[in-house]
Amino acid sequence: MMVRAFAATSPDAPLAPFELERRETRDDDVVIDILYCGVCHTDLHLARNHGGFTTYPIVPGHEIIGRVREVGPQVTRFGVGDLVGVGCMVDSCQQCAPCRHGWEQNCSAGATFTYNSVDKRDGMQTYGGYSDAITVTENFVLSLPAELDPAGAAPLLCAGITTWAPLHRWNVREGSRVAVIGLGGLGHMALKLAKALGAEVSLFTRSAGKEADAFRLGADEVILSGAPEQMAAAAGRFDVIIDTVPYDHDVNPYLPTLALEGVLVLVGYMGPLGTPVNAGAIVGGRRAITGSFIGGVSETQQMLDFCGANGIVSDVEILPIQDINQAYERMLKSDVKYRFVIDMASLAE
Repeated sequence: MMVRAFAATSPDAPLAPFELERRETRDDDVVIDILYCGVCHTDLHLARNHGGFTTYPIVPGHEIIGRVREVGPQVTRFGVGDLVGVGCMVDSCQQCAPCRHGWEQNCSAGATFTYNSVDKRDGMQTYGGYSDAITVTENFVLSLPAELDPAGAAPLLCAGITTWAPLHRWNVREGSRVAVIGLGGLGHMALKLAKALGAEVSLFTRSAGKEADAFRLGADEVILSGAPEQMAAAAGRFDVIIDTVPYDHDVNPYLPTLALEGVLVLVGYMGPLGTPVNAGAIVGGRRAITGSFIGGVSETQQMLDFCGANGIVSDVEILPIQDINQAYERMLKSDVKYRFVIDMASLAE
């Protein structure tokens, strides 16, 4: 099946119209006409080969909402016309311990990611959601609750699950005290989700002037991380801190704000921390620094169902695919509140 898409053909090339071939429908496949696709910082990083492992041409996009066009004969959970989602993965071995536990993103054989990956069944390159349609094995397709706006729901497939997973893992509930570092695509979802779970929620930010937005999104308090008196007043308060900062930064100022046995969870940055961590702040308070990477399929469906029940979607700016290169430039300047979403009907233009 030939479909239209936008692709980058080199690190310096702008994304441009591209035609690609989707595989023949397997017995367990769901063929999806894509309606909306969120734009993630990972899309930009991989399109420009910031990590050094991009395979070109690359069609980004792993926050996909669409409608089922066709199903294979063994598919039982979906039918033609269903509104569905696809996130960061499209397959895994399904046999290893992480997969059996529902952590397909940590598959021992390596998950097959939605783009810039290789399908282990046929060896074909995977291409993402900046396209007309996608074909995905049934086990990695998600049901979209009818209550959710499809465009606003698209970023839930990455930004949503990335912040939901640590909140779920560390049992955030009514009475929990949660702080979020950074107010971007991930941070705004962390505020919304933590508040809906019943937590007392604070935002750490370096920038004054974010109070109104933070309170609207669910924060009970805004703490300026560069204000010593505000940081001192927060000492020993938080059970969980969700750190959404996407670049190298000093985590030490936040460690004293953790309660006894509190945990700081890195979700935005995957590289080396340049500033050594003060072990005393960890040992003395039985605290921990840990990380979390997207989430498994069942956990993602749980998150979507929770969002449906609580009316939670991302704050989005909808754009045509023809504006994707300008959107990338705006993302580099943090000029988006809080997530771009592509209306894929624009591909027909």
